[in-house]
Amino acid sequence: MTTTLEATYVDGKLVLDKPLPLPDKAHVIVTIETGSDTSESERAAWLKLSEQSLLKAWDNPQDDVFHDLLTK
Repeated sequence: MTTTLEATYVDGKLVLDKPLPLPDKAHVIVTIETGSDTSESERAAWLKLSEQSLLKAWDNPQDDVFHDLLTK
């Protein structure tokens, strides 16, 4: 499961803006992205690459069989 959320760094700890529906001591991987690390043009380039990858995965002839099944 992937979840994107916002937090604030306070006294050496990340404080989540909203609680997560996770059990105590659940193992997670945290990726830190600060607003100043990524320029808008770099962010736009990554979003474009992500969109292209998504379209390549979902918009292909092999998926037509699933579309056919869903319309029956």
